[in-house]
Amino acid sequence: MADSSSSSPSRRRETALRFALASVSNMAGATVTNPLDVIKVRMQLEGEGMARRGKHVRHYNGLLRGMQTIAREEGVRGLYKGLIASLLREAFYSGIRLGSYEPLKELLGATDPAHTPLWKKIVAGACGGVIGSAFATPLDLVKVRMQADVAGTRHASTRQAFADVFAEGGWQALFRGFGPTVQRAALLTAAQIPSYDHAKHTLINAGILAEGLPLHIAASMCAGLVAALVTSPVDVIKTRIMNQSKHHSHHSHH
Repeated sequence: MADSSSSSPSRRRETALRFALASVSNMAGATVTNPLDVIKVRMQLEGEGMARRGKHVRHYNGLLRGMQTIAREEGVRGLYKGLIASLLREAFYSGIRLGSYEPLKELLGATDPAHTPLWKKIVAGACGGVIGSAFATPLDLVKVRMQADVAGTRHASTRQAFADVFAEGGWQALFRGFGPTVQRAALLTAAQIPSYDHAKHTLINAGILAEGLPLHIAASMCAGLVAALVTSPVDVIKTRIMNQSKHHSHHSHH
């Protein structure tokens, strides 16, 4: 009885720590990768603008050249547009989707981490992604709007961006793109975390790698590749929907 009562607070602390570490680690990652996120959003929206204007010359010609273009035209700060919204998004979205993965696996009956069926990992990942994205959709929308703003005149600040979007159509406007966002999150988390988890334990069980940094790097590379391949089409749709204002203004595009 004493063991049960002492283990319960310990489990709660462990779960809380898992959520906190997931939030902090992904916020740190978002700070480093924000320039990549900005150029990704610009390139995703550029195809839409080219089709509308009948142009066939890309302004952002590839990843590195695109980043150079943004730095030259908007300064280094241009590569960090939407950073505050991105950090807030990661605190909720990634904290929930990654922090809830193990508890959700356990709810599905997973008791042995080394031999958990793949389907349980996929279902746990998808559920965590859906829950996290449901909370973070407004933050994701503001992040996309600010990263897409070439002139830097669309929103004066992150707080003003929320106010501007809310003024367009209330809560409905803040949750524009909810469907594709949730679908992307479900696909991403269902692909990313189980791929990492499964690749790691497969490498260990096969005797290829032991627990350590090389194992985590190899598993992370597998997970990143799978997640990117699975989510790219939905990510483009999500970005384009979120960038649309009530009157379908695209004045922030080139």
